[in-house]
Amino acid sequence: MKKIAYALALVALSAPAVAAEPNWGAGADDAAFQAMLKSGFREKGIAKLSRLDQDAAQAFCSDPKNASAKDNAGQREKIEAENMATIKWPSDGKWLGDWKEGEKVAQSGRGLTSTDKAGDVNGGNCYNCHQLSPKEISYGTIGPSLLHYGKLRGANDETLRYTWGRIYNAKAYNACSNMPRAGHMGIVTEQQMKDLMALLLDPQSPVNQ
Repeated sequence: MKKIAYALALVALSAPAVAAEPNWGAGADDAAFQAMLKSGFREKGIAKLSRLDQDAAQAFCSDPKNASAKDNAGQREKIEAENMATIKWPSDGKWLGDWKEGEKVAQSGRGLTSTDKAGDVNGGNCYNCHQLSPKEISYGTIGPSLLHYGKLRGANDETLRYTWGRIYNAKAYNACSNMPRAGHMGIVTEQQMKDLMALLLDPQSPVNQ
């Protein structure tokens, strides 16, 4: 019995300590790690290695603890303010386009891959994360359901401005939002944004039926 107890003690002493909380580990941000990361990718077509470069918001939010830690609230507010300043509002003052075209944008996941050409029209891929039209039964749930979005909120100035800003640059409202910054990153055009706005807010849109 003593031999068994001694053996168990040795095993316990030799076993690696379990971290109290997740940790990315030493060296995750150093030059060697960055070189290793870039060596694992190659450029092809419009997909360039520059896509691996992070801006301040991406770098900050790469550590999941930063998304909710109380100590980092000030930094999150700073990132949100910086991203809010990037939002470009409708150049002609018109918020809504054609909801039928907006449905096409929401359905399309094309664009920005190595097989696409520069200048090709991208999709918004909105259904990948959201429910929109009740007729579409295939949709993701990473983001909230947007069914009846306009019916529930109306189309007052506050809603129009918030919805446009959220599509253009979601990090202006949530520093570590998972939602792509569709306008800020040039994923969709101003006209596509107007069409998506109509899909969400036009009373005739299936979203609001």
